[in-house]
Amino acid sequence: MVRADPYRQFRFRVEIDGITQAGFSECTFGDTTTDVAEYREGDEPPRFRKLSGLTKYGNITLKWGITDSLDLYSWRQQVIDTGAESARRNMSIVLIDEAGADKARWNIERAWPSKYDPVDFNAKGNEVAIETLEIVHEGFKRAS
Repeated sequence: MVRADPYRQFRFRVEIDGITQAGFSECTFGDTTTDVAEYREGDEPPRFRKLSGLTKYGNITLKWGITDSLDLYSWRQQVIDTGAESARRNMSIVLIDEAGADKARWNIERAWPSKYDPVDFNAKGNEVAIETLEIVHEGFKRAS
């Protein structure tokens, strides 16, 4: 019998249409929830039916050590300059196993950056300079 251990969370890749960016240190993936609407016909007993309402998707947060690449910053600037509609992109988050093989993939639809947090500077520190991008989207599906 082969033992199936869970995959570790520290090996992942983020793919964004048209953007090549390496070295993400963190990817926080928001959850998905569906609102519950309570409903009752006028002639039914005093109990409610639970109907599904609007489905919502949490934001994705990416953190990376600053480099010479301006691709992610430029994507955010595009939203500021022309609005989100022309800046929407599909993206994927891919979990990688110890051998480097892709093991799980989530495909994200119509994403765009809603918030950019530039690096904080501290002359007393020696940490890597980290930038943060918050991304909104219209849904995701696990493909594998």
